[in-house]
Amino acid sequence: MDLALLRTFVTVHRAGSFTRAAALLGLSQPAVTSQIRTLERQLGRPLFLRQARGVTPTTIGDELAHKAAPHLDALVEITETGLDDESSLRTLHLAGPPEFTAERALPALTELTGEDGQGFALRASFGNAEETLEGLAAGHHDLAISTARPRGALLTASTLCDEEHVLVAAPSWADKLGSGESVKTVPGVKRAPAFEDVPVVEVHESLPFVSRYWASVFDSRPAAPGTVVVPDLRAVLACAIVGAGLAVLPRYLCAAALERGDVVALHEPTVPPLRTYFLVVRTGTLAMPHIARAHEWLLRAAADWC
Repeated sequence: MDLALLRTFVTVHRAGSFTRAAALLGLSQPAVTSQIRTLERQLGRPLFLRQARGVTPTTIGDELAHKAAPHLDALVEITETGLDDESSLRTLHLAGPPEFTAERALPALTELTGEDGQGFALRASFGNAEETLEGLAAGHHDLAISTARPRGALLTASTLCDEEHVLVAAPSWADKLGSGESVKTVPGVKRAPAFEDVPVVEVHESLPFVSRYWASVFDSRPAAPGTVVVPDLRAVLACAIVGAGLAVLPRYLCAAALERGDVVALHEPTVPPLRTYFLVVRTGTLAMPHIARAHEWLLRAAADWC
């Protein structure tokens, strides 16, 4: 069987679309369609069901992808690292959300870089859950850290850790709201006491962190729109420190600022909102030693992050 046909097939399977697969492969869409039809004729079975938006693999298509993809990935790994493993480092490609990856994952993984016979070179890229999982499925990354658990059997996810979300603001806002101490949750009462008029600092106009916190803790939606919107939680923290408004942040990111008194927790719910991170690989790629080592190392490191 022609390996080029298999490569095209696996790319379509991962991308879920002839159009996206063509872009990833640098081919025209008719060329991709022709290759898939050729492979289907050789196998005597349909591999995909064509839909209005993209394609869905048939049962035989799923089975072929799960058998072929790990071996194709291994061949790509050989071409990238060369045949002389002793003279060249393998490269691990990691993707994830910028703040968590920078503050947690990268400091842990850099301990594994170097020329000790088991180390690897490290390359990182940042993106949201959809971007990182698409890039992983397309073969651009080896590991992905995601806040969404992937569907299907082509990607394998392990729970990495949970992060606690905290409602914070500068001490001046706490003083304006009352005693300067955080508000306790009253059992059986869900409301956002006096927070409706406080400006909001967020990473997106849709207020994803504040909205999730309000829905979980207060069973409502935030009333105030975003006053400062900046696409990085570290920048959100910096703006909150100087008094731009309230923000909902992961505790690991604002713990030092809370300890210094740069910000204070405005609210102490009985059960704080949590968000789960997943460590995701393409199914079968943990057979590659450098990916398996990084995967195990991050899972062990995460035990101290919770």
